[in-house]
Amino acid sequence: MKGLGKLLPILDNMNLGLTGKIAVVGASSKGLGKAIALGLAQEGAKVAICARNSGTLEETATHIRNATGSEVLAVPTDVSKLDQVETLIGKVLSHFGGIDILVNNAGGPRAGRFDDLLEEDYHTAVHLNLMSTINLCRSVVPIMRRRGSGRIINLTSVSVKQPVDGLMLSNMARTGVIGFAKTLATELAPDNILVNNVCPGIIFTDRIKQLATVRAEEAGISYEATLEKMTADIPLGRIGDPEEFANLVVFLASEKASYITGTTIQADGGMVKSLL
Repeated sequence: MKGLGKLLPILDNMNLGLTGKIAVVGASSKGLGKAIALGLAQEGAKVAICARNSGTLEETATHIRNATGSEVLAVPTDVSKLDQVETLIGKVLSHFGGIDILVNNAGGPRAGRFDDLLEEDYHTAVHLNLMSTINLCRSVVPIMRRRGSGRIINLTSVSVKQPVDGLMLSNMARTGVIGFAKTLATELAPDNILVNNVCPGIIFTDRIKQLATVRAEEAGISYEATLEKMTADIPLGRIGDPEEFANLVVFLASEKASYITGTTIQADGGMVKSLL
């Protein structure tokens, strides 16, 4: 018992302060969004998840409830459409009564180089990645202001620090998110609303599988060889796991990250070579 008494303060210090917090996580039926929603729920947060596929979304909601015991609200939503964003936030407010954490996330735009893309492809990418972030923030910031604090975390890509070949649309639209978020962080700091960006590197999700398939076809090599080639650029020597990336987001959403805002942080196994 004497040893336990010394340990209890240490365990208490590990509490991230997320119990009872209300989080909205975009594109969370699978991949990084699902891992983040699960991570937040494991820390005691109530979670609203959304995605376009209602069947997969409900399966994920059931999985998170069973795994964590936390309350989960599933709302089918296309975050690139303003009316659906407004419906989502309205349902979250009606169900939970507030929002403390917003994780902006959406699927990536199609791969392609300059000569492959049409004007409409650029418009689609901007609505999917940039305007979805802006519209969700516009809907949620007034709620956070009334509550006296908040966390906004935007999922982008390492392409905002080191453009990725063949991803013209992602390189373009996601960089816009960084400019928006950096400005928003300054404007919302007096309201105790913290805004940060997180940049996944090569994390083993459906998106990475899709990109590997495209690159394999372009190079005329196997899918397995392409994954090996992608891994060769990572100093840690392996592709990341979604849970490893989610851990960063959960920390930034927590009370322990109370002096971090306006940052853009990558979780990439050391792949990005830029100094900042």
